[in-house]
Amino acid sequence: MKFTEEHEWLREEDGLYVVGITAHAAEQLGDVVFVELPEAGDTVSKDDEVVVIESVKAASDILAPLDGEIVEVNEAIVDEPGKVNDDPENDAWFFKIKASDTSPLDDYMDEAAYKDFIS
Repeated sequence: MKFTEEHEWLREEDGLYVVGITAHAAEQLGDVVFVELPEAGDTVSKDDEVVVIESVKAASDILAPLDGEIVEVNEAIVDEPGKVNDDPENDAWFFKIKASDTSPLDDYMDEAAYKDFIS
């Protein structure tokens, strides 16, 4: 897994990148009550706002960590946004992206560096 300074994680699976938020981010947000996801087929550029999350504390945008095409979204978290708090780094992923440029991955942190970053 790779981690961004915006508290997103990326995991490569079968040539796609699965994207979600970290447990730290979910904890900081508090109880998530609403998630708006992009559409499968959307083309995004790195740092585009692609997901809106609303919690009891705040609203936040999730940025695209890579250029590419959204190929799948996790509708389960739209129906049950609380899943983001329950399992943010596994079942509560947001979208899968087919990256057209993976070079930003070199700038992202591994798990040890991310733990240092949030401490």
